[in-house]
Amino acid sequence: MKRAREYSTANPGAAGDRLHHLTMLPNQMISPLFAATVQATEEAIINSMIAAETIEGINGNIVFALPHDRLLEALAKYGRLGNSK
Repeated sequence: MKRAREYSTANPGAAGDRLHHLTMLPNQMISPLFAATVQATEEAIINSMIAAETIEGINGNIVFALPHDRLLEALAKYGRLGNSK
C-alpha cells in the first residue's frame, strides 16, 4: 500500500516585501483561456481517478481506489466520456 504525499504550488518569493509587476490579458482573450483551463483540469481529475491506488495515510486511514468499471459507468451516464452522447 502506498503512502500519501503532499505538494505545494506556491510561487517562490511571492510572499516577499517587494512589488511584483503583472501582465494581464484583455477580456476577449480570457474565455478561451478559461475553457482550456477547465478542459485540462477535468482531464487531470479523471486521469488521477483512473490512476489512483488504494493508499494508507496518517493514523492508518485508508482511502480506497475507485473501481474502474463504476467510474466509467458514472462518466458515461453524465456524458463525460468523449464517445458518449
